[in-house]
Amino acid sequence: MRAYFLALALAMPVQLAAQDFTTSAGVKPVLELIRPQWIAIRPYEGQDLLYMTTLLTYRCGIEEIRYATNGADMQVWEGEPCHRDEAAPMALKMEDHLPYVVAPLDSLQTVSIELVFDDGSTLEHSYQRKDVQIN
Repeated sequence: MRAYFLALALAMPVQLAAQDFTTSAGVKPVLELIRPQWIAIRPYEGQDLLYMTTLLTYRCGIEEIRYATNGADMQVWEGEPCHRDEAAPMALKMEDHLPYVVAPLDSLQTVSIELVFDDGSTLEHSYQRKDVQIN
């Protein structure tokens, strides 16, 4: 029985490290799985809102979020920073940064996303409005 608890105690740091969502090693596998849900477009009060909420939830392991709409040049998302020295580093406070971009109504037809991780690797995905629009 003592050997079991010793083995469990030795394995715990490895398990905890695998649960660290503040580095690319922790967030990239999740983001690869949920690629179709990285963004959403919502028509609201006469404008399009391009939501980055899912990406912002995992922003601590992401060095830079780049996006382009309708084939334009990539822009860097200037979103809320990771709160590394707090108990919930990935919490969105939304004090100075909103989780969306505003565009004219029905203007967002395609969106491309490129993520640059803290290890230098990247992930990309492109979306059609019909696949990510919420009402």
